[in-house]
Amino acid sequence: MKKLIALTLATVMLLALCACGGNSVNSGNAGSGDIPEGKAIADDAVLNVTITSHASWPYEESWKVWEYIKEEVGGTVNITAVPIADFGTKFPLIMADRENFPDVLAIHNQPSSFSSYCTQGAFVPFDDYPEIMTDYNAFWESVSEEEREMQKFRTHLDGKIYRTPIYGMERQKNVRCWLYRKDIFDKHNLKVPETIDEVYEVSKKLKELYPESYPFCVRTGFDNMCLIGPSFKEYFYHTLYYDFNNDKWSYGATEDVMKDIVLFYNKMVAEGLTPANLFTIKAAEWQELITTDRGFIMADYQTRIDFFNSMARTKNPGFNLTAMVPPKANTPTATNKVNKYNVDPTGAMVLNTGDESRIENAMRYVNWFYSDEGTEIVSWGKEGETYEIVDGKKKFIVEEGSSAILQYGFQTIGSYFRIDPDAADAASSDEQVATTDMILENTVAYYNPARWVSLTDEEATLAADYNTSIASFVTENLTKFIIGQRPMSEWDAFKAELLELPVDELLAVYEAAYNRVK
Repeated sequence: MKKLIALTLATVMLLALCACGGNSVNSGNAGSGDIPEGKAIADDAVLNVTITSHASWPYEESWKVWEYIKEEVGGTVNITAVPIADFGTKFPLIMADRENFPDVLAIHNQPSSFSSYCTQGAFVPFDDYPEIMTDYNAFWESVSEEEREMQKFRTHLDGKIYRTPIYGMERQKNVRCWLYRKDIFDKHNLKVPETIDEVYEVSKKLKELYPESYPFCVRTGFDNMCLIGPSFKEYFYHTLYYDFNNDKWSYGATEDVMKDIVLFYNKMVAEGLTPANLFTIKAAEWQELITTDRGFIMADYQTRIDFFNSMARTKNPGFNLTAMVPPKANTPTATNKVNKYNVDPTGAMVLNTGDESRIENAMRYVNWFYSDEGTEIVSWGKEGETYEIVDGKKKFIVEEGSSAILQYGFQTIGSYFRIDPDAADAASSDEQVATTDMILENTVAYYNPARWVSLTDEEATLAADYNTSIASFVTENLTKFIIGQRPMSEWDAFKAELLELPVDELLAVYEAAYNRVK
């Protein structure tokens, strides 16, 4: 099905491009070309920007961040917001009508999702406009090699970048970790677990104290399994991943360590120490467990610290969820780490509208975000309006119970590409920020290339074909082992069945793709 959808979207997009040729289109206005000093585009220019809107902070037209952006960029900037949940439906409609292409598309998706569209000419690379992208280029040339890794993630097959690399959100966006209820542990004088065996033992004690609880209270079962994979083997995913320590691609479910992980989850489910529906549990049900003293240890987003503490403390002022060092399993490859997810999946692309003047305006718009002035305004806003100076440091001015994200729109999709890291920290509580350094020190160094490497159309087709049989087989059987529907005595048979599938062929596809950029 995913392959069919991808082919359908690519066909629709290609037909739209061919039907319109190189003619100018009518949905935007390039303007007179006379750009006032300090602005990015001419006063009479019209720039259409489509963004995706996150359900946790849905787009508000009145947000200060967009007011400031429009003021500073100049011209007329029109924003169209599409809920992320609707984007899969809306995207082919956007791409099917080139006469109504937006100038900029700012979205929340992995860049590899759009590889074929870049190849077919739907988007324009920033590399082709060095005379416009001056702030963009100067900024990326000024940072360290390590910090430029985001550019590598966004590099297309042709060596060019079509999607804005994000800077500054690594300390806030998608940071994940192990969490625990410190107040409960302190109350019962329980030791914070340092090993996976101790997670099991302390969970049994908590179950005795709170019989209705699921002490190891996790959700998104397989995603959670990938997150804590390094507790058993560094960089481990149950699916496709790159083993940086051994410099090779691997499919985790074929490895011996997979059995150790399954045995752990199986034991936790069998003894009621984790929800049996960990693969399907709804967010609301999981949140209720955490806030009603029925969940005490979990691996999830760092932002859950502020989320749960603010939610639960209205009724339980002593509620204290915080981060802990990841526990290690009793395996030779175990580490005190989690897998790396703190890579911002948002980014903007300039569409090939067929109107060179409009494309140049879109490039100027994107470039502005990387200027020092642009970064300052999208990070903090204006002193006295959105932030104040307290003890020599900037601090957001927010109403009680709100945040700089919800109140002003800072750090929402499309409102930044380069951001002041201090602003990213300032949007969270001091309590949460105090855990960031420890969490990042206990995060693996590299992001799984399977989540970002660009594939050719042929490679993408092969990968989809191979994954169709492999992924469903693996998830179905691992689920059965964990919830007890298939006995562990059949583990060797499962591995033999898995190795009969095109696992080696899938690895070969990604090895070839990664060799182009590694």
